[in-house]
Amino acid sequence: MKRDYYEILGVAKTASQEEIKKAYRKTAMQYHPDRNPGDKAAEEKFKEAAEAYEILNDADKKAQYDRFGHNAFANGRGGGGFSGGMNMDDIFSQFGDIFGEDAFGSFFGGGGRRSSGGNGRGSRGTNLRVKLKMNYEEIAKGANKTIKVKKHVKCTVCQGSGAKDKNSVQNCNTCHGSGQVRRVQNTFLGQMQTVTTCPTCNGEGTTITNKCGNCKGEGRVYGEETVTVDIPAGVQEGMQLSINGKGNAGERGGTPGDLIVLIEEEPHPHLQRDGLNVAFDLHISFPDAVFGTQVEVPTIDGRAKIKIPAGTQSGKIFRLKGKGFPNINSYEKGDQLIHVNIWTPQHVSAEEKTMLEKMNHSPNFEPKPEKNEKSFFDKVREMFS
Repeated sequence: MKRDYYEILGVAKTASQEEIKKAYRKTAMQYHPDRNPGDKAAEEKFKEAAEAYEILNDADKKAQYDRFGHNAFANGRGGGGFSGGMNMDDIFSQFGDIFGEDAFGSFFGGGGRRSSGGNGRGSRGTNLRVKLKMNYEEIAKGANKTIKVKKHVKCTVCQGSGAKDKNSVQNCNTCHGSGQVRRVQNTFLGQMQTVTTCPTCNGEGTTITNKCGNCKGEGRVYGEETVTVDIPAGVQEGMQLSINGKGNAGERGGTPGDLIVLIEEEPHPHLQRDGLNVAFDLHISFPDAVFGTQVEVPTIDGRAKIKIPAGTQSGKIFRLKGKGFPNINSYEKGDQLIHVNIWTPQHVSAEEKTMLEKMNHSPNFEPKPEKNEKSFFDKVREMFS
């Protein structure tokens, strides 16, 4: 079971972005692989801290996490988040500026960007946001949606390298392939060595001598990708799901951004949603209220028959247990609430008027509410409890 992100970084929910950043930096430094060589447990905690920081440092993702917890970014359900496949190089590439602030940046690989055999990675792609409409049945059962996303995709000609061919890539002359520039300064404390990202190759370690004609050296082109989104049952209007690596492709092999899916609910022609419950207004005639009847009502997944007892009063609420929406965070399920309204005709014939006037003088038609009958406010309170 995943630990709470705030607990991982040791901050409160009310912590500012600066406090979250400082807390992550402290935790990441503690479990940094260069400080704990060969320690798999420390490496996992390092990745865990990076995952927590990726969510809490993003205002939108933080808001979704505060509301829905880990379910907002659950793997295998349209989610992704940090644990969805990013490796150590991704962490250093995405959050390198944090490590670069340390006075001993050279000890940690300088600027947080670790080179892999002298070959760095291009810049990370940006996130994309799309809206996805879902009807009540899809929300209740969950759905597997296929959507087409217009975005930057990896260039298939150069396979994302940005170069015309393998011979068109060479080590950077400034950093000699490391992606870093080391500087030694004399201070009153002695010599201080600092490491910064190479300004010539932007930390990639290589330069392109002959660019790919298709992508003009970017390693990506504007295109379209078909993405399958697994939506969990019980999502709500405004909820966001993050799909790791399905945003814009990065430049020259950089990590792709994420795809943020914003849920929109399609209005139902007869039902209304209130949290986990579903409400339906049922109109019946006066004779049906007197004699009782059986009616068919719409539900999320079809229709259901209910019995209206004789003498049913207007405002009566019937409950269909378990016919509402599931809770995305638990096994709880809402109900369908059926609110009975007795239809009063606005125009009557002369014969009907005579009949009604005769009934109006009958003692049996005088309003005599029972003492234990609930008030309108009690019914409303019960309906939404």
